[in-house]
Amino acid sequence: MSDALSLAQVNALSREDFVTQFGDIAEHSSWVAEGAASMRPFGNHGELVNAFQNVVLAASETTKDALISAHPDLAGRAAKAGDLAEESRREQKGAGLDRLTDEEFKKFHTLNDRYRERFGFPFIFAVSGATKHQILDAFENRVGGTKTEERLTALAQVLRIIRFRLEMRVKD
Repeated sequence: MSDALSLAQVNALSREDFVTQFGDIAEHSSWVAEGAASMRPFGNHGELVNAFQNVVLAASETTKDALISAHPDLAGRAAKAGDLAEESRREQKGAGLDRLTDEEFKKFHTLNDRYRERFGFPFIFAVSGATKHQILDAFENRVGGTKTEERLTALAQVLRIIRFRLEMRVKD
């Protein structure tokens, strides 16, 4: 990404500018960037990623659940209507979720509904580098899991999404 910041630039940002720059790294959850801002300076990219991820992991269970629930359905109604956050739109497009056949869209829609009904939160999958077929396979495998397993898996996927997004925005 040509407009990626260097680590030195990230460390030099004011707290307010840091939160403005990274407040959307975790879907609709600027509190993650607010927490990571206080962990600067970062000595390397790994420390930057760890700061964001550690803020999430240190959050209360209720706050983690809200973060998980803030994610959009994959190839869901918001995607079809064009109402996704820019980063989510780009990620889903990269995985081919913007080019689903009617049958594939129906399958995603059905799985989204089943998953939400079963677990009470959206199916989360870090789609960067994945194909729509890999995502559908994971969806079908995970919809039969337990709520505890899925909550942990969803949280792990949120952490992967954060890492992928930071890799796009900050260069070493």
